Amino acid sequence: MTSTSSETRPFRVADLGTLVVLAWSGEAPDGDMPYLLAYTLGDAADGPEAASAAVERLLTDNGLPVGGDVVDGATRPSLPITMLVESGQAVLNMPQLNAQCVPPPEWLAAVGERGFAYLVFTTRPWPEAEPGKPVTPEALAEFAGAEETLTAAAHVVLPARSLRG
Repeated sequence: MTSTSSETRPFRVADLGTLVVLAWSGEAPDGDMPYLLAYTLGDAADGPEAASAAVERLLTDNGLPVGGDVVDGATRPSLPITMLVESGQAVLNMPQLNAQCVPPPEWLAAVGERGFAYLVFTTRPWPEAEPGKPVTPEALAEFAGAEETLTAAAHVVLPARSLRG
């Protein structure tokens, strides 16, 4: 019996393919909610399935359940994922990985109000949403709101940190 190579070899960031972080805000009953969506384009050398498996391994190795309950980063100070909001950028930090994006002003305002963002880090690839290519609100809503995206994701409330403390 042989085991799969992804289970036996060390985790490699390259196995994720291109990782994208997208920020937007949406209306909630108590004001704008800042969201982050992290996903792979599925362009890893071994294909989209390998990229999905690598994202799932990254999440589970860091204690983030895929398809499970929402993880509240405010109550888990040892959580190995953090969000730095500084100089108009949002940066996700995890062991072996940093990903950043330039969020729109309304997202920055919502994070400033709430002090956190809601992260959906999905294992579902989205090859059509490439960095530098505009994503329409309809396409974002269709992908981010799809059951396949949400059930294949870790959901994390991430406190906003800054260099100023």
